[in-house]
Amino acid sequence: MYKHILLAVDGSENAVRAAKEAVKIASEDSLIEMVFVADFEKAKTDVLHAASSESLLLERKRKVTRVEEVLRKAGKQFKLTILHGTPGPEIVKYANEKQVDLVVIGSRGLNGLQEMVLGSVSHKVMKRVHCPALIVK
Repeated sequence: MYKHILLAVDGSENAVRAAKEAVKIASEDSLIEMVFVADFEKAKTDVLHAASSESLLLERKRKVTRVEEVLRKAGKQFKLTILHGTPGPEIVKYANEKQVDLVVIGSRGLNGLQEMVLGSVSHKVMKRVHCPALIVK
């Protein structure tokens, strides 16, 4: 089975749904690594409004608590990794460097036009990772 599962998280309901699917796939000895990317564009605003770097880190960790709860309740082994940059490329780079066995990522369910105009992190990840990827709608 999959020993190292990368679960892309962003604090959204899509990430919670993706976590539930990762739980179904993970075996007892699997590690589910939650990867949260502090987006450069959003990070500037976050830094300006944060009281300190510690409070900024706590706020980022708070965004993934619902996903942690899903993993904890299922009794799965997990860890959190926080990356900085643009979500799609950073997830791809990290997944390929760490040679993960599977990437699980939620999708906002954009229609074709929205995806063409806005882009889709899940689509970019799916096209560029060197392992299987599961997009959860």
